[in-house]
Amino acid sequence: MSMSVMTAFAQTPAPAPTGDGAISVNEWLTRMHEASMKKRSYIGTLVQSSRDGMSSARIWHACDGTSQIERIESLTGAPRSSIRKDDKLVTFMPEMKLVRMEKREGLGAGASFTELLKPGANQIPDFYTVKSLGAERIAGLDAEVVQLNPRDGFRYGYRIWTERKNALVLKLQTLDASGAVLEQAAFSELQMDAPVKMDKLKSMMKPADGWRVEQADVIKTTASAEGWNLKTAVPGFKSVSCHKRGVASSSTADDTVQWVFSDGLATVSLFLEAFDKARHTQEGLASSGATHSLFRRMNEYFLTAVGEVPPQTLRNFASALERKK
Repeated sequence: MSMSVMTAFAQTPAPAPTGDGAISVNEWLTRMHEASMKKRSYIGTLVQSSRDGMSSARIWHACDGTSQIERIESLTGAPRSSIRKDDKLVTFMPEMKLVRMEKREGLGAGASFTELLKPGANQIPDFYTVKSLGAERIAGLDAEVVQLNPRDGFRYGYRIWTERKNALVLKLQTLDASGAVLEQAAFSELQMDAPVKMDKLKSMMKPADGWRVEQADVIKTTASAEGWNLKTAVPGFKSVSCHKRGVASSSTADDTVQWVFSDGLATVSLFLEAFDKARHTQEGLASSGATHSLFRRMNEYFLTAVGEVPPQTLRNFASALERKK
């Protein structure tokens, strides 16, 4: 999951489980939707782990009920920090004195750790079941635990810990078909209702003198307008956005198209660009934690499919993709 922590969940009590722990998916969805509108600020340390390693970040988050802003500072690896205000993202790389500015719309930004519900969430009951697993303590806070199990093999399951009083997500595990944990993100410490000022965070989005600024050129478009189509739909995944952006490292003037799909929880991005034999030297699959990537040449184009989904889901997308012009 992304290190970004943005949307909190509802303050309403969790729905009462039945004897076998099953709860209504619609009740769960209602609770999640109501939570996204709550005013909340917090400061915490988020730790992400998988078989590929561990990383951590410090988070400052504020929301006034209509607008959200957060700062994420990496605590491992190369020094890096980013500030996101709604759909605007600014990333600072001190070792290069470089600032990257871009406009992203949620899914394209790498949906946040706690931002579970995506466009298409109304179809979640068709593809997932929800079960209550009781209560635990995470980062010193009482949490309710639920598990979302997929109804087919095109998506992963999730185990979610939410703070009992205000329902902020404290811990999230992504599970494979056998129930094994592929990836985990969790707060190691968290200060709720912290004195985080939106204006102060917003002022930090301005680059310092002497830093080089890169501005990403992002244009909203449609797959059809760019000449792409899916011959057959991948069960549960609906098209939610399509953008075109320039490729800074390419010597050509071609743009990369990013076509995003979601089932309400999981997302898949299809990146389509002109084939470049100097850059596109390998085809096949790669993985990092729960995230898989598929690379495939399609005549004069090159596809990179990325998503926190099983590899077969990406193969289905690649097989269904066709060029219309």
